[in-house]
Amino acid sequence: MPGARRAPAPAAVPSRALRRAAPALAAYVGVRLCGLLVLAVWAQRKHESVWVMLASQWDAQWYLGIADHGYAHTLGTAHNSNSLAFFPLYPLLVKAVAAVTPGTPASAGLGIAVVASLAAAWGVFAVGERLHGQRVGVLLTVLWAALPVGLVQWMGYTESLFTALTAWALYAVLGRRWIWAGTAASLAGLTRPTGVAVAAAVTVTALLALRRDFSWRALAGAVLAPLGWCAYVGWVGLRLGRWDGYFAVQRLWYNQLDGGLTTLRFMHDVLGKHAQPELFLVMVTVTLLVSPVLFALSVGDRQPLPLLVFSGMLLAIVLASRGVYFPRARFLLPAFPLLLPVALHLSRASRRYRTVILTAAVVTSAYSGAFMLLMWPSAP
Repeated sequence: MPGARRAPAPAAVPSRALRRAAPALAAYVGVRLCGLLVLAVWAQRKHESVWVMLASQWDAQWYLGIADHGYAHTLGTAHNSNSLAFFPLYPLLVKAVAAVTPGTPASAGLGIAVVASLAAAWGVFAVGERLHGQRVGVLLTVLWAALPVGLVQWMGYTESLFTALTAWALYAVLGRRWIWAGTAASLAGLTRPTGVAVAAAVTVTALLALRRDFSWRALAGAVLAPLGWCAYVGWVGLRLGRWDGYFAVQRLWYNQLDGGLTTLRFMHDVLGKHAQPELFLVMVTVTLLVSPVLFALSVGDRQPLPLLVFSGMLLAIVLASRGVYFPRARFLLPAFPLLLPVALHLSRASRRYRTVILTAAVVTSAYSGAFMLLMWPSAP
C-alpha cells in the first residue's frame, strides 16, 4: 500500500524484530508473574496445588485425555461428555511433545501454553506496532496480559495457542503475506471452533484484494484459511457417519446459536435478579457488556478490515451462543484488537495516568485470576 509503513518480516530479520518486541515481552512476563505470585500465595493458604490447577483441571483434563486415548468413536446421548467437541491441534502437540520429553503430558501441555503465550504476546505487539508504532504495541500487549482472565494464558488450555495463530495471521494479512496468513488461519481453525472467525478475516480480505488486482497468492490464502476448520468438522462427520456429526456433538454441549437470548437472560439474572451475585459472574457480565462498546470504538477508529471481521465475528459467536455462560470472558480473550482503542488512548495520556490505569489493570487481573481458580467452583 502506498505510503504505509512496512514492518520487517519476522522470518527475514528475526533478531531485529525480537529486539523491538523485547520491551513488550518483558512487560508481558512481568504481568503474568505477578498473577502467578498472587495465585501461589493464596493457594498456599488454602492448601491447594498451583500445578494441578494450571496443568490438569477442567478443559485441560479433556485435552490430556484426547492426547492419551484419542477421540470418542460414537455420538452417544450424554450431555457435556463427548470429546469430539474439542479441536485437535493442541492435544496433538501435547502428545508429540510428551513423546520426546521426560515430563508428563500435563507438563508438556502447560509448557506448550506458556511458549504459545509468548508467541501470542509477540504477535499482539507486532499488530499494534505495525498499525500505530512501538508504544501502542507495548501497551496493547500489557492490556492483553492484564485481562481479568489473563491467568488462562498460562494454563493447559488452547487460548494462548489460538491467540498466537490469530495474531500472526492478522499480522500477515496486514502485510499482504497471503500464504502465511492462510496457513496460520488454517491452524487456528484446527485449534478452536472460533477459528472460523480467523478464517473469515483472512478470506474476506484476500477476496477483496483479488477484486482490485489478481494474485495467485491472495487466492491461495483465501482457500487455505478455512481448510483447518472445515477439515476437522468434516472428519467428525465421517467418524460419526453423519454429515452434521460435529454440530450434533455441539448440540450435546448446548453450543447452539439463539441470537443472544440466553446471554440476555443470564445478564438479567446476574445483574437484576440476585442481591449478591457471584463475583466471577459479575466480571464475566461486565466483560460481555464492555466488549461491544470496544468494538464500536474500533469501528470508529477505522481499524483495518481483517481486525474488524475477526473481532466482530468472534464477538457475535460468543454473545449469540446458548451454551454455558461462565467461560465467555475466556472465549473473548483472543479478541485483542478490541483493546486497540484503549491502547491508543493510553498512548496519548500522561505518564502518571497511564501508570495508574495499567497498575490497576495488573492488580485486578492478578486478583481475578487467583479468585477464578481458588474461589469460583467451576471452570474458568
